[in-house]
Amino acid sequence: MENIVIEKIKIDDIEKLQRIAKKTFFETFSPYNSAENMEKYLNEKFSEEKLLSELKNKDSEFFFAIYLGDVVGYLKVNSGDAQTELQDKNSLEVERIYVLKDYHGQKVGQILYDKALEIAQNKNLQYVWLGVWEENHRAVQFYKKNGFVEFDKHIFKFGDEEQTDLMMRKDLFQ
Repeated sequence: MENIVIEKIKIDDIEKLQRIAKKTFFETFSPYNSAENMEKYLNEKFSEEKLLSELKNKDSEFFFAIYLGDVVGYLKVNSGDAQTELQDKNSLEVERIYVLKDYHGQKVGQILYDKALEIAQNKNLQYVWLGVWEENHRAVQFYKKNGFVEFDKHIFKFGDEEQTDLMMRKDLFQ
């Protein structure tokens, strides 16, 4: 898709970030989860306070995908101690790539992923990793297409449910 601009998210973008984070998460997961679990997760994980603390973390970076002035997706990557699990100084975690449903299949996710890869390469990191819900087949296929392989699994608590995330990684230097 032409005309996608990637823009680093700043503290004063918090309202836009909260809006796109809640909307894309809801679009992606609400068909598969209870309304109670969705509401609880959205209110806790995407509260202004929580997002501000993530934005202020020196080892986390956020980027918007902007199309014709509108935010259509976003990326969050973590390095160092900000990584949610591995915390390997030689790796970058892609914690979130979310795109509005209306823009699925239009390469927005690929552009955001390419930005994550560029960050990892500029930092001379050895690999990129992430966790993805095993039932999110679209995302699993996307990461496999981009060279990721499964290396482990973990349990993700979503409200009163336990869900399995696939842990996937891509080595950058063979």
